[in-house]
Amino acid sequence: MSVTVTAAAVLAHGAELAAGTVSNNDVTPGVLGFLVVAGMGVILYFLLRSMNRHLRKIPPPPPEDGEDGEDAPSVSASPAPRGNQAE
Repeated sequence: MSVTVTAAAVLAHGAELAAGTVSNNDVTPGVLGFLVVAGMGVILYFLLRSMNRHLRKIPPPPPEDGEDGEDAPSVSASPAPRGNQAE
């Protein structure tokens, strides 16, 4: 129900702005607000592009013991025999 009330309030406010019945005492974001948000979007785009470029330069970590890797030696399932053990 709150979504319906919120949607009705937004539509009513939008209709008031579209009709041009806003008094001089009301505060609206205007063109400056749009330019600030659009500028932040452009800056964010270039920031993410730069971050991706820097992250691609980082080499992958070497495989650790126990991880499957192409260069890692194979590990057998049975334990390796040890030297002289007392039984």
